[in-house]
Amino acid sequence: MARLVAGIGSSHVPSIGRAHDQGKQATPEWAPLFDGFEPVKRWLAEEIRADVVIVVYNDHGTEFLLDRYPTFALGVADSYAVADEGYGPRPLPQFRGDPAFSAHLAQSLLAQEFDMTLCQEMALDHGFLTAMPLLWDAAPAWPVAVVPLFVNVVQHPLPTAQRCYKLGQALRRAIDSYAEDLRVVVLGTGGLSHQLNGERFGHLNPAWDQWWLDTISHDPQALARLSHEQLILDAGAEGCEVIMWLVMRGAMGAQVRELHRTYYAPMTTGMALLTLEEIASRD
Repeated sequence: MARLVAGIGSSHVPSIGRAHDQGKQATPEWAPLFDGFEPVKRWLAEEIRADVVIVVYNDHGTEFLLDRYPTFALGVADSYAVADEGYGPRPLPQFRGDPAFSAHLAQSLLAQEFDMTLCQEMALDHGFLTAMPLLWDAAPAWPVAVVPLFVNVVQHPLPTAQRCYKLGQALRRAIDSYAEDLRVVVLGTGGLSHQLNGERFGHLNPAWDQWWLDTISHDPQALARLSHEQLILDAGAEGCEVIMWLVMRGAMGAQVRELHRTYYAPMTTGMALLTLEEIASRD
C-alpha cells in the first residue's frame, strides 16, 4: 500500500532558480536560504527515500493562459518537460512521471467530488521547479517520480483555503487506497508574503509569515478559515498562493511534528521551507 512519509512546504521564487543555476549558493546574499535546505535534502536522501513526490503548485502562464484557467489540474503523463519561461529552459533533466499512480489519484479524487483537469502533457515552470533541485539531486536523473497537482491561485475566483485543505484530505485517502508499495511525499509550494503589483508593490510581512509557519502545524483549520481578502490584506496579493500549503497539510494527520524550518526575507518575498511528519494516527 502507498504511504505518505513526509509533508513539505516551500516557497517558489524564480530568482532562487536563477541563483542556483548560476552557482550562487555560497554567496552572502543567498547562503542563508540555500543552507537551510541542505539538512532536509540529506534527510530525504538518507531516511525518507521517497518513490514519488506530489508537487502542489501553480502555473505562471506557461501551460494555462487566463482565457482557460482550470481550478485544479493533475498531471497523468509518463514524463514532464522543463518549461521555457522566456530565457530558455533551466539546465535540469525532464521529470519522470508515474502514470498508474496518477490515474489512481484522478479516479479517487473524482469519486470524492474533486473534478480535475487531466493533463497528458505538461511543461513545468518555476512554480514546480524551484524547490526540486534544492531537495533532490537532479544529476544524472531525478531519483523520484513526480505528480504535478496544479491549483489556481491567479485567476479569480480562486478556490478557498478550506477547499484546498479538503483537497489535501481527499488526496490522502487516494494515496492510502493505492495498492502498490510507494513512499510518497507531498510538497506544497508558494508564498510566503509578497505583492508584485499596485501601490503595495514589495509588501512583506515577516511577522505574518512566522505566524503562518507556527499555525500550520498545530491548527491548520484556523488557516483554512481565512478568506482570500484577509490573506491578501496580510500577505499581499500574491501571498494568497499559500493556500497551496494547505493541500499538503490536509494530506497529513491531525498531529504532526515540525522537523525543520528555515525563513529568509531579503527582498520581495518571504521565503520559507517547512518539513513535517506525522506523530499520531489520522482522525
